[in-house]
Amino acid sequence: MKALSAKIAMLSFFILQLGVMAQEAAAEGEAAGAVTSGIWDILYGGSVINLIIWIAIFITSFAMLWFAIDGFIVVRRDKLIPPLLVDGVRQALGNGDLETAIATCQANPGSLSNILKEAFDNIYDGYEVVQQAVSSRTDLETEKLMQRVGLLNICGQIAPMLGLMGTVVGMVLAFAGLASTTGAAKARVLANSISTALWTTCVGLLISVPALLFYTYFRNNATRLILESEATVLELIKPLRRAEVEE
Repeated sequence: MKALSAKIAMLSFFILQLGVMAQEAAAEGEAAGAVTSGIWDILYGGSVINLIIWIAIFITSFAMLWFAIDGFIVVRRDKLIPPLLVDGVRQALGNGDLETAIATCQANPGSLSNILKEAFDNIYDGYEVVQQAVSSRTDLETEKLMQRVGLLNICGQIAPMLGLMGTVVGMVLAFAGLASTTGAAKARVLANSISTALWTTCVGLLISVPALLFYTYFRNNATRLILESEATVLELIKPLRRAEVEE
């Protein structure tokens, strides 16, 4: 909750500062009699709708950075397959101490510990049942992780759509503005308006490309590590199978 509040505060501060800079740039342009597009002309574009689209694009960019950083934190080998957990469970099961193995899982929460606890909960139902439980729990942990990583894919899909929407709105306003312009100034006004409108698509693509690249990278790593987690669990519980055979 604190992290979300900090993120909202940072985003609000950025938008506020951007608005101040835009107003200053617009004031300077008017004082100099410039006809080129300033930052406020690009963001506002003569329409509140255009400004709302730009705010949505900025929010999407912050979300993309947030989820990318989260991916680097979460999708790691030492996070999904903690060596301390693996060594602790291996040693406990090697000594035939199931309670210590369960306690080790509780002390190291995560996807691997959840899969191990699922195996331990079904240990008295036979090894085949344990394998089915491990497989089912692995699918669940994979789905949970993929939903988290998939937020980057959402950002990658939304950003160019917002950019295209901003360009369409800008083009509509550009052609509508031609009605109030006459003579040779029409071509200059139209070119200036179109160049301003295309900025949303440009920024949208600049957000979308890295978002989709990050999504592909984290998705592939997450799939590989989750499958490795399942194999690790089956390797760790082998002493329990040998104990069952001996009985």
